[in-house]
Amino acid sequence: MPTHVGQLAYPAPVDQLIAEDPHSIGPYRLIARLGEGGMGLVYLGRSEGGRTVAVKVVQAEYAGHPEFRRRFAREVAAARRVGGSCTAAVLDADPEAAVPWVATQYIPGPDLHAVVARQFGPLPEYSVHTLANRLALALRAVHGAGLIHRDLKPSNVLVTVDGPRVIDFGIARAMDSLAEEHSLHTRTGMLIGSPGFMSPEQVRGLELTPASDVFCLGAVLVYAATGRLLFGATDTGLNAHLFRVAEDEADLTGVPDALLDLVRDCLHKDPARRPTPAEVARRTTPDQAEEWLPGAVLAQLGRHAAQLLDYAPPAPAQAPPQTTPQAHAGERDRDGAPAGDRSVPLPPPYAPTAPAPFDPSRGFGPPPGPLPAAGSATPVPGPGPAGGPPPPHPRRWWGLAVIALAQLLVLMQAANFTMAIPAVLADLHLSYGSLGPMVDAYYIAFGAVLLIGGHLADLVGRKQTLIIGLFGCAAAAALAGSAGDSGTLTAARVLQGAFGALLTPAALALVADGFTDPRERGRAFGVYAAIAGGGTAFAMAVSGWLLGTLAWRVSLYAVVPLAVIALIGAFTLLDDRPARTRGRFDPLGVLLGSGGVAALTYGLSSAPSRGWATPLTLILLGGSVLLLVGFVAWQIASADPMVASSVFRDPSRLGSLLSLSLAAAATFTLYLALSTYLEAVCGFPPQTAGLAMLPMVGATVIGSTQVSARLLRRTAPRVLTVVGLALTAVGLLLLTGLEDGSYASGALPGMLLAGLGTGIAFVPVLATATGGGGPERSGGAAGAVTTAQEVGTAFGAALLAGHTDVTLRWAAGAVIVAVLIAALTIRTGAPRRPAAPLLATDG
Repeated sequence: MPTHVGQLAYPAPVDQLIAEDPHSIGPYRLIARLGEGGMGLVYLGRSEGGRTVAVKVVQAEYAGHPEFRRRFAREVAAARRVGGSCTAAVLDADPEAAVPWVATQYIPGPDLHAVVARQFGPLPEYSVHTLANRLALALRAVHGAGLIHRDLKPSNVLVTVDGPRVIDFGIARAMDSLAEEHSLHTRTGMLIGSPGFMSPEQVRGLELTPASDVFCLGAVLVYAATGRLLFGATDTGLNAHLFRVAEDEADLTGVPDALLDLVRDCLHKDPARRPTPAEVARRTTPDQAEEWLPGAVLAQLGRHAAQLLDYAPPAPAQAPPQTTPQAHAGERDRDGAPAGDRSVPLPPPYAPTAPAPFDPSRGFGPPPGPLPAAGSATPVPGPGPAGGPPPPHPRRWWGLAVIALAQLLVLMQAANFTMAIPAVLADLHLSYGSLGPMVDAYYIAFGAVLLIGGHLADLVGRKQTLIIGLFGCAAAAALAGSAGDSGTLTAARVLQGAFGALLTPAALALVADGFTDPRERGRAFGVYAAIAGGGTAFAMAVSGWLLGTLAWRVSLYAVVPLAVIALIGAFTLLDDRPARTRGRFDPLGVLLGSGGVAALTYGLSSAPSRGWATPLTLILLGGSVLLLVGFVAWQIASADPMVASSVFRDPSRLGSLLSLSLAAAATFTLYLALSTYLEAVCGFPPQTAGLAMLPMVGATVIGSTQVSARLLRRTAPRVLTVVGLALTAVGLLLLTGLEDGSYASGALPGMLLAGLGTGIAFVPVLATATGGGGPERSGGAAGAVTTAQEVGTAFGAALLAGHTDVTLRWAAGAVIVAVLIAALTIRTGAPRRPAAPLLATDG
């Protein structure tokens, strides 16, 4: 039962004409069948002069509908006035024939759906930029002829060497006459438009204006850039999907930053606030010096387009005598029916064929050699999920385990040294005065390099950056474990911080880009959030056990085998599809961003000992503010930023960063306060204190993987974030009254609540903060997220230190502020189930 009209498989596997097919229609000799749309059959034809055309023949049930014929004639006449190089021109038509038909320019290229969904995947940023410009020019030409396309979607956009072309404009209007008759509407189950690419006013059945096509243009751009439908897959039911189109906020995760504002404007719910096609074209003027698609794809498109245009299949073996529709145009018999109805075999029912798969080694179009015999089955690869990206990597979940291990390794190397400080000072005969540089060196290097690590992940690849980080962490851990003096140990700590900072944003970017399906994305972020939120407590437990059982050098060496295992997994299990970015290294952004974070981290770490009002502290903190403000301004103004400007301009993403930073400050002080309480008040040895924190880790894992990951698709990010952070604040407040050294009745309830809340909150915060910039900028976004988390940790160490009770009160206050920020900024666009069907469809 069709749910939309005009969806043609371009270029479908060409099928030979069968015996019932006409030899010609009008002046066009038919060569083969191209496919079937909601309007009827589509043939590949050639004129007497040798021009190749696509001939669309109306279905018999529509041909007998008088109102359809009148609208079809009017719309075809208007469509013939559409000019420009971004459409498939209407060349000829006969609305009065026994079987109405229209001939259009044949475009020898695949449709956008075939390119994105079958093999190539989402297009690079510069291709989407050109696509936006050409589609806007096409809509401007269509609207200039007095038409509204009404069904702009990927299968109505053909991809060619010289740019995209829009087809089937204006024809959908004729179908409205069929939908207006309720009996015909319920018999066919027809819905004018395609559910994944309909405007809100189209869903509601309101009068359409050219602004409706602009909304569809925005939806097509989201699909081209991300490989997914604007409001998710339609497997939740047609009415539920249409309700989301009409009511919910669009998810623009993955849209290139340079186009994010434009796409958001196109998708405005109010048609009057959308830009015109002329404004879209002006805002997306492409670089005329560059091709619009990757070179290999362009070459294959050109070669196989030429093969298809030159293709001349053999004539069908049998064909009964017939009279073409042209010969009977306008004639009527004595009953008033078209004369051709008695002599022209109407097109038989025909199952639509899927778009041809794109193989870069072969290109598009029919395979070499003769066509299959009439009636023979031609196997066609089944389509993937509607509107979805190419099949995911089969070992992606093993890859996620590698990412989790790599991230845990970073936390382990930090916790191992922190727990080993007393043993290190005693064994190397060092004074507490030498402790500061060793501790500060790690966190300054780590914070300063996070943005660089995200930038390199975008430039050289996320997998490559992670592997470099793992190699460096292993070497630095070996150096630290063998250090015999403070200088060597400090150098090793600098290396650990720097290589850990390369690894961390690459790991987060791999999660953000490797799991695009909404169901899988929630679970993947649940696993990552469990490490980010509870990994420190787990690392402290393991470090305590290593110190209590073995020696401090062994605890530092322990990172090496973990790095080796992660490296083996990274080489064999990780998949990192190239981002196809044309970005360049941003030296000014690196100087401003990394310099600002380094100055801020150093200033915060030295302020408690030097004093907050000393000149050096004021210079460091004031200078860091100026540098970071300059960094944000440069990223917003730069045409090729290292961090997508939407990270700072989108309220949801900015609010997520601020909430994450405050939550990181609170969780760091929570771990610090708890370890102090368990050892000093409860009298636990280090290994027992570490084990006593494992219930909080378990609560974090449950909150992230079993609660938030399952609700992420169905619940607004704002709701999950606020609820999770509120639980964390309550847990922290429960812990402020600890005095008697009780664990089970004193510390444990607050620990469980804080851990559960952290796990629930971190999943939507991370998913929101890393979404929206596209794969070309995912590393930069991950670098910004991890930098915000590290800055929060630095603030927590500097401002929230002191007596346990005071520390936890400050931490609870920080989380409450994070709750307010999340409630005011993070989006509420959650899918909701409609109370009643919006459109009447059969079944």
